[in-house]
Amino acid sequence: MEQINSQNSIIEEIAGAISSGNMKAISDLVQKAVASGADPMEILNRGMIEAMSVVGERFSRGEAFVPEMMISARTMKKGVETLKPYLSSDATGANGKVVIGTVAGDMHDIGKNLVALMIESAGFEVIDLGTDVSGERFIKAVSEQPNVKVVALSTLLTTTMPSMKNIVASLNALENRSSFHVMVGGAPITEEFAKAIGADSYSADAASAAAKAKAFVA
Repeated sequence: MEQINSQNSIIEEIAGAISSGNMKAISDLVQKAVASGADPMEILNRGMIEAMSVVGERFSRGEAFVPEMMISARTMKKGVETLKPYLSSDATGANGKVVIGTVAGDMHDIGKNLVALMIESAGFEVIDLGTDVSGERFIKAVSEQPNVKVVALSTLLTTTMPSMKNIVASLNALENRSSFHVMVGGAPITEEFAKAIGADSYSADAASAAAKAKAFVA
């Protein structure tokens, strides 16, 4: 019982480190948890993923802001890297793969990077195609990567909204279209635009993008 209490206490410390964005402490805490005999999946799920979900909820309520959420996500990423040797090879991508990129003509990546971090924190393996991504590259990634569950497209510019529309149309024409969810987002994008171009969903921020990705595979 004492050992279990000790493990729970360390897992709570890990959650606290992620919530506060304590990058200096996270690796040592993860190693300490593993040394105590805590189940690596418990460390991942209770100590990390649940903590990031709480951060995301705080952001959605306006109680946390982008810099805080990004620091928490980076802290979790560092923690996961420390934990990886103790996990099964596919544990960190247990929910499947997400292909993400900023559409052709747009070089902005801050919002896309934050979405990628949050989605990875939700238990997905992220295939980040970067910026200025053509429809051909999205299709190539979906075709070559097994177990793609979500394709996420981002843009910050109104001038590249037609590019997003064309890419979604190309994705919708794929034979395996029913096997993955198409999500769009970015400053000029709206729910109405997402529906009009045939996307499955629109996400206003990184936290809701991660929540919708998890809901799709639930």
